[in-house]
Parts: sequence; structure tokens; C-alpha cells
Amino acid sequence: MIVAYFAPYVDDAGLHVPTYNDIRDDLLAKFQEIYGNDLYLGNDSQDYQMISAFALKTYDTIQLLQIVYNNHSPKTAVGTGLSSLVKLNGIRRKAASYSTCVLTLTGKPGTVIAAGVAEDDQRRKWELPQDIKFESESLEVTARCRDIGAIEAPVGTITKISNPQYGWLAVTNKVPAVKGRAVETDEELRRRQELSTAVPSQNMVDSTLAGIASVAGVTQYKVYENDTNHTDDNGVPSHSIAAVVEGGLDAQVAEQIYLRKGPGCGTHGTTTAIYINSDGLKNEIRFFRPIYQKVAAKVTVKKYATYTTAVETAIKHNISTYIERLGIGVNVTTTGVLTAIAAAVDDALRPSFALQSVQLGRAGGALGIADVVIPYNAIAKSGAVTVEVV
Repeated sequence: MIVAYFAPYVDDAGLHVPTYNDIRDDLLAKFQEIYGNDLYLGNDSQDYQMISAFALKTYDTIQLLQIVYNNHSPKTAVGTGLSSLVKLNGIRRKAASYSTCVLTLTGKPGTVIAAGVAEDDQRRKWELPQDIKFESESLEVTARCRDIGAIEAPVGTITKISNPQYGWLAVTNKVPAVKGRAVETDEELRRRQELSTAVPSQNMVDSTLAGIASVAGVTQYKVYENDTNHTDDNGVPSHSIAAVVEGGLDAQVAEQIYLRKGPGCGTHGTTTAIYINSDGLKNEIRFFRPIYQKVAAKVTVKKYATYTTAVETAIKHNISTYIERLGIGVNVTTTGVLTAIAAAVDDALRPSFALQSVQLGRAGGALGIADVVIPYNAIAKSGAVTVEVV
């Protein structure tokens, strides 16, 4: 019997460990060395089953060794291991946060609501601040969703009083909720760790990105550089940068751009903020806040016997999710939409529908088969997604 087993070891290439089959076969060979070749070790023997169990337990331990070894690098660490590693760079995993929404309450003047709770059309609870008093017939308060995470509440969806109280007559939300966020994923944390190590870098764009990423409240960002002597195709002037930033305070974003853009480098954008340097000189910093462009999609399918409304809902949800996940300046592609539609197929051998056509376009405009081009300073948002069944 050829035995491929070897003891785990570490070299310049990393950690090397044997496979489960290596461990099992080595144990089988050892048993035959001890008890002789007359020992029957077929798959149906009790000895073989016992050796397999030993091998599996040993391999489980070796897998744990692999996980521990991987947790020494931010690129391969996961979970709490990654959270501990990035603390060396002075950053922490972002905790989950709650969605908030400004509610308009109607009631009798003088009424005090001790602990009000409103409810949206998805039966989610929104908690009001303590001891609200009506000075007039209406007032606005900021409510917090009881469920943590990125909970949405479009305009006019929080309209039910969950715990009625005397003098409180009605509730509604005239503005959409500000979404919270789920706990930061390993992938997001790794990206932030990479950017944090780029703060002292010699590359101006990497350093600027790292600085912008460190601003509280920033959710998306992108920096374009034009190091030529001519205005580029995006309209960025020569020897300038154009930062597109979603979230964060204007002044804090401008500060990071000024500190990291490099001397003699201009800034381009429609948002302007003044940064006063250590000499008291005012510096005008320009950057972009992203433009949001709604993209509509129309899908035509031929339904089969297993087609249900749940399948149609899945198609719409998948397309909307795909569009909403696109970053700054990323086009909405037909290929991406097709991939999203395919995800609604549970069984490729017995699909519940046949795709007939896909049309895309800006909301309110004409639809076609071409990709929707998103400007460099814009973000695609999901508009109406319709499914036509033929």
C-alpha cells in the first residue's frame, strides 16, 4: 500500500496538512503492520469503521489547525480572528445599527405619549422617544426600528399605532427611513483594513481613498485621477482629482482630501467645502455627492406548470438587489440582470419559466436591450421592475 500521509509542517509556502484519505490509509497500514496482513479491513468490517472514525476525528483537529493558522493573516482570517487582527491597525468591526425614521404624529394638544410604538405595513415596530408631548395638533419625532439592520420604510408605510394611547390620533412617515446596517462582513472589514494600511502610502489616490474611508458615515467612495495635461473624458481638469463620496460630513470629507491629495493637485466637483490649514489659510475643496439614477427593467417570460407568483417575486427581488449593489459609476448590464434572473431558477433541469426578453432603461424613459451607462459620479438605483408573462 502506498501511503501519502505526512506530519503537518510549515515552510515558505505555508501550512501543509494531510487529507482525510491520507490519515485513514496510514492508519489502515499501521493496523496491518501490527496485526498482520491476514486482518480483514474491508469497507464493511468493524475495524475499518473504527479506523475511519479515528481518522475523521484526527482530520477535524487538523482542520482546526488550518483555521488557526489562517487567522494569522487578515486576508484569510475569519470572524473573531479577523476582528482581533485588525485592531492592530486601530480599526474595529462596525456593529449593526438600527434604522430610524422621522414620523409625523397627530394628536390633541397637551397629550403626553409615555412610550409610543408605531407599526409599518410589514408589521415591524418603530419605537418613539420617551414622554412626547403635543404642543400643537401635530409634531415630528425620530423613531427607531425595534429590529436591528438595514430595515426599509418607504414614504407612507408607517401608519399604524401599535399601542393606542388617549389623545394620540394618527401617525405617518412623510419621508423614507434612514436605513441601518447589518454587522460589517469579513469582506468589508478586510477591504477597510487594506485601506487603513494605505493611509501612509506614497500613492496619492490610495492615500486619499484611505482618508475618505476613515470619515464617519461614509458608505461609498471613489476617486478619479487625471494626471495628464488635458481635461479627460469625464470632464476632470488636468492634474486634478475628482472624489465621489456618499455619506459623511462635507467638512470632514474635504479635510481628508486636502491632507492627502498632494501639493499642486486640483480638486473637481459640485460640492464645495472650506478647509483651514495650520497656517490659517482657507482652501476650497471640491468633490461630488453621487447622483442617483433609477433604472427600470422589464422581463418577459413564458411560464411553465411550476411557475408561481413566488417565482415572479424572486425575479423582481433579485434584479432589484443586483442594481442596488452596484457601486459608483458602475453600469447596469444585461448580463448582470440575466444572472439575477437565473438565480430564481431552483432546478435547471425543470425550470418554471423560459426567458423571452430583457429590457433596461432609465426610469421614465424608453427601454431597450442595451446596457444602461451610469455616469462616473452616479449610482444606479432600482426603479420599477416588471415581469410580463406570456
